[in-house]
Amino acid sequence: MDIKYTAFYRRKQEILIDFSAEEVSSDGAIILLERIERKHKLLKYFSQVIPDTRHDSYIKHDVYKLLKQRVYMLMQGYEDANDVGYLKNDVVFQDVLGSKLASQPSISRFENSIDKRVIFNLLYAWVRRYVKSLKGRDSIVIDIDATDDPTHGAQQLTLYNGFYEQYMYNELFFHDGETGQIIVPVLRPGNSHSNKWYVSILKRVIKLIRESYPNIKITIRADSGFSCAPFYSLANNFDLKYAIGIASNNRLKNKTKRAEKAVRQLYASNNLKHQHFVSFAYKADSWEFEQTCHAKVESTGKGMNVRYFISNIPDLTSREIYRDFYVKRGDTSENRIKEVKNMCYSDRLSCHKFWPNFFRMLLSSLAYEMFLLLKNKLRRTSAKDVWNWQVETIRSRLLKVGAVIKKSKRRVYYKLSKSFVYQDIFIELFKT
Repeated sequence: MDIKYTAFYRRKQEILIDFSAEEVSSDGAIILLERIERKHKLLKYFSQVIPDTRHDSYIKHDVYKLLKQRVYMLMQGYEDANDVGYLKNDVVFQDVLGSKLASQPSISRFENSIDKRVIFNLLYAWVRRYVKSLKGRDSIVIDIDATDDPTHGAQQLTLYNGFYEQYMYNELFFHDGETGQIIVPVLRPGNSHSNKWYVSILKRVIKLIRESYPNIKITIRADSGFSCAPFYSLANNFDLKYAIGIASNNRLKNKTKRAEKAVRQLYASNNLKHQHFVSFAYKADSWEFEQTCHAKVESTGKGMNVRYFISNIPDLTSREIYRDFYVKRGDTSENRIKEVKNMCYSDRLSCHKFWPNFFRMLLSSLAYEMFLLLKNKLRRTSAKDVWNWQVETIRSRLLKVGAVIKKSKRRVYYKLSKSFVYQDIFIELFKT
């Protein structure tokens, strides 16, 4: 017999609670994620790259199921393997996965079984998947950026970074600047400079792209941390276009001294906003070739702001390169990294060893890629207000919905809440 508890009284009305309701899941929309996976087979693709070294007699959950469980958990907002404890009786998760969930120790053993060789195989598989998606395109933009991941334990290769003034890992992302797709994600030791490893990684990516699409036009976009002599040599050898920031120095300041003085006198002194652009030839001592440097000399209304960038994009003015192309990386790269890091939890790298933490970052990136597939479906619905939803909005408004399951011999019914606000969009997603 169910025991009822009195919560409080509302005037003369007694408010009672008990636990006699049917098994209700707060993750009813996970069935939508399973539909996307069955169509695109993203997680199936990567599960085939991960070897299973366990003896057959010990295998209760195969690699594909472990990968699905971990990625689906991240997408539904469960950050850690420990969160399995909250889901062990969840009927929706059990139905989608086809059995009870793998336990926290099983998930932890799975993550910690990943070594350097598996990581490299996963990265090459990641790039090959991206290259395959380029069919029909004649040009691409590659955005490159890094982010800090503060650490609070004794993780391997967590090191002090003087720029960020903290112990951390350094995460590096290559994004497609048009689709938002992650070309390849990379985890680096905490003391890495922004441009550590990136030129050699970019070279491998470019080679794989050009092997399949030799005539595709490639443009690189990045901030000043990635401006270095090896990059410009690579760009010259592979005929790459680029718009890349460069840090200020005295030689650059001398080049823009007259323009800065004029803007300061005419606009900054009167607290007016104004942007003035100049371009000039520039060559750092370590560079092999002279480059065209552009400068934005800006009065912000509250002071002066001067920024420099290098570009070889033809037939565009400095203003057009900056305003119509370069600044777009704020959305196509920086905002996408925020989604991976803060909304798909790539900042939760708490394993002791480096390579399992690298794998955790890849799991978060897979969750992001699944969300990207869902975003593409949302953009094909009739509700324009959902087209630009970010990951956290999708999760809270679309994926976290109450549901119960009814099963018969021939059918499984997912009964979602009647009060679900986005029922029409949900149905549209299943039709697209």
